[in-house]
Amino acid sequence: MPLHDDGIRLRHMLDHAREALAIAKGIKRETLDSNRILSLALVRLLEIISEAANRVSDQCRRENPSLPWAQVVSLRNRLIHGYDSVDHDILWQILTGDLPVLVAELENILRKGKT
Repeated sequence: MPLHDDGIRLRHMLDHAREALAIAKGIKRETLDSNRILSLALVRLLEIISEAANRVSDQCRRENPSLPWAQVVSLRNRLIHGYDSVDHDILWQILTGDLPVLVAELENILRKGKT
C-alpha cells in the first residue's frame, strides 16, 4: 500500500470517530440497551475505525506509537465475531473514554503530517 494511503486511512479513522462521538453526545448509557438502531450505528462506526486502522502501514504505525494500534485493530474482530454478545458497558467505555483520546491523537498526527 502506498504511504499516501495512510493519510486517507487516518482521516477515515478520525472522521468516523468524530461521527460516533457526535451521535453519542447527550445520550445516557441506558439508551444503548433500549435503542437498537443507535447501538448498531455506533458498533458499525467502531468497526470502520478498526478496519481503517488495520489498513494503516506498519511504517506509519511505528512512526506513531502513541496510538494503541493493536487494541484498535482487534476491536473489529471482537465486534464482528461477537456480534451476538456486544457488551454495551464496554461500548460505552470506548465511546466516553477511548474515542476522545483517539480523536485527539489522530488530530495531532494529521496536523504534524506524520503519515
